[in-house]
Amino acid sequence: MPRNFRTARSLRVLLAEGPGTPAGALAVLLGLEPDLDVVALVAPGADAGAAALTARPAVALVDADRPDALAEVAAVCGEAPECRVLLLAGSARPGLVEGALAAGAAGVVLRDDPPAALARAVRRAVTGEPVTDPVLEA
Repeated sequence: MPRNFRTARSLRVLLAEGPGTPAGALAVLLGLEPDLDVVALVAPGADAGAAALTARPAVALVDADRPDALAEVAAVCGEAPECRVLLLAGSARPGLVEGALAAGAAGVVLRDDPPAALARAVRRAVTGEPVTDPVLEA
């Protein structure tokens, strides 16, 4: 999206995609939000921590289906401590929320939520609010 359509204070977002995810689809949808700017798209197998160090996002969305997703959450938190991390889950799994929070995530959201809901979660994470989908807390 051209820069002239962005607000002056865009939130920088890193998206670490999972395997089997249509490449870049979520990045395009989030990029349609006027205040979000997807500054890094990390393919499965690539180092999300290193990308966070370079891109300096405000929020990183890490897909729970990535190999060693919780280790990647911890890596992003370590490389870019000012970055808030949200884990994108496909469904509820025992221990997922607890593991993500223990790794440093600000919350866990459903990957298949509408883009507007994911954008709201990003905005809430930046303000320091806990962001975990109630469906996943059960």
